[in-house]
Amino acid sequence: MKRKTFFIIIGAILLALIVVVGGFWYMSTQPFYKPGMVREMGAALTPPDQPVDSQKWLVESDIELAHFSAGEGRNILIIHGGPGEPFAQPISGLEPLTSEFQFHYYDQRGSGESTRPIDRFESQNIYENMKTLDQKLGLGAQIADIERIRQILGDEKLILIGHSWGGFLASMYAAEFPEHVEALILVSPANTLVMPQPDADSDLFTTVRAKLPPEEQAEFDAFMQEYFDFNTLFQKSDTELVAMNERFGQYYLKIMDVDMEAKWPEQGKPGGWMVWGMYVSMGQRHDYRAALRQVTAPVLVIHAADDLQSESVVRMYVDAFPNAEFAVIENAGHSSFEDQPDHFASIVKSFLAGYSE
Repeated sequence: MKRKTFFIIIGAILLALIVVVGGFWYMSTQPFYKPGMVREMGAALTPPDQPVDSQKWLVESDIELAHFSAGEGRNILIIHGGPGEPFAQPISGLEPLTSEFQFHYYDQRGSGESTRPIDRFESQNIYENMKTLDQKLGLGAQIADIERIRQILGDEKLILIGHSWGGFLASMYAAEFPEHVEALILVSPANTLVMPQPDADSDLFTTVRAKLPPEEQAEFDAFMQEYFDFNTLFQKSDTELVAMNERFGQYYLKIMDVDMEAKWPEQGKPGGWMVWGMYVSMGQRHDYRAALRQVTAPVLVIHAADDLQSESVVRMYVDAFPNAEFAVIENAGHSSFEDQPDHFASIVKSFLAGYSE
């Protein structure tokens, strides 16, 4: 089944902003989320019984996740990036594998057509609102949803493909539930494994700003100041935050010189509060590399040579996993599966040899 909504490829760009514009983070130096927390949820991780092919997966009594699939065969779960930028249609670079695998796409909670559990905060208690964001839309909630999806699919072990922010999320799921991961493919995984980021050259915010025309940089700075105005943040609605996220996406698309309306005529709805839920969960200081060292499943990490995100960021994942291999796709940007679909398919097919049913 195909869905004709659209995703704006922000990739890891939004996530890089938290390091540069740190006003939000004075309230949360340490992360709310710590590896191992989701495993302790017990029975709360068990979803209601439901058909696998449902267009909405019910993961909790009040949370539905929009879902579509492509192909036949062994299940593979696709984790989209952003955060909050769901795939609008099947990945071109996976089309040659649809005779062997069934690829399941879903909109993470708080994004796309999935449930948005927060619209507007009535309270202006900053700390209580941050806790609510973490509980309803944070990293732990997203990891728990993947575990519930695994049970809906009926698979003892998952094969996961994560793009950008989704690569980071897939990695953290693997750290929580290594016994339920068969194989992991990370495509341009986001620069969020360690914060503050150790490599100044990996600061994508600075890269985006530098590539804008000089006359637009002051406008961009003003927009970023508005975006990270913590004094007014909790007065905004989810719809208002969606509009701001879309505006930021336009800056990124401009420097990449991509005509997204021509490539994807219809545009889907990004996350609003979901984006901030991720930021709150991770806090200002964390290093999740040690958690990945317990993942023994094979991992393929793919870097695109023309990506704004540096190779050093991607290699951080390669070094953290004990059983990882590294691949580079030339003449491709952040979405290498669209820029070089044949090369992408070849690399993935080789890595997944022996996993199809």
